[in-house]
Amino acid sequence: KDRNINYSLMDYFLKYFLFLCNLVFTVLGLVVLGLGIWGLSSKESFAQEKIGTIGTDPMLILLTLGFLLTLLCLTGCVGALRENCCLLKMFSVIVLVLITIQVLFAIVAYTVQDQIEGYLRSGMLAAMAGYQDDLDLRFITDEIQLGLQCCGADTYRDWEVNIYYNCSAPGVLACGVPSTCCVDPLENGTVWNSQCGVRAQVMDEFTAQSVIFLGGCLGAVALRGALLPVFASGLAMSIFMPLFCDNCNVTKRK
Repeated sequence: KDRNINYSLMDYFLKYFLFLCNLVFTVLGLVVLGLGIWGLSSKESFAQEKIGTIGTDPMLILLTLGFLLTLLCLTGCVGALRENCCLLKMFSVIVLVLITIQVLFAIVAYTVQDQIEGYLRSGMLAAMAGYQDDLDLRFITDEIQLGLQCCGADTYRDWEVNIYYNCSAPGVLACGVPSTCCVDPLENGTVWNSQCGVRAQVMDEFTAQSVIFLGGCLGAVALRGALLPVFASGLAMSIFMPLFCDNCNVTKRK
């Protein structure tokens, strides 16, 4: 005979809440995975002459993170939808481990925040200095500035560290900033204006604020707290998952 399971309204809520949360993060993982594949393909990293250096390509990090995130959240999706206790428990354990690692990392980061800020500033300035000469550095810097709506490390005038954007440099880029610093880099809403940041470094802040983002990316990272949404979602999942999992084995007598 068929086994019937009596579910309460809360059981259904938890089931589909977990499914939707995992579905969102699965899509996010696929996006990150796609960005990694696109980055490697656009730079022809899979070509025979470049395949030997693919292990040091930053795009490989995106590809790996995207694959692992997709795999983990897909496990949670299928486990919640199919009410598979093995998948749900495995997902719960992995999420709890990740949360523990995040908490430990946050504690360590808080104790040495000054040193970390110094390393981040040095890394950002180094990436800005090599912006025009390295495609990887350009991609990462552009994504940070676009995503956080910021410009430079501490201020938009940090771009003077780049030999092409330095005010003593010849050419149209002198005293400018990249177009990813611009508030509205799209001309007429359709065409990307790569010259929108020209001469931005010599503008006063009142004039520049209508053209580019004034705030540095280090401050934006501190304000956004990028890991907080992921931490909160993971914590919610890890709490609700065992509750739902307990109902997997509830059956009615034949």
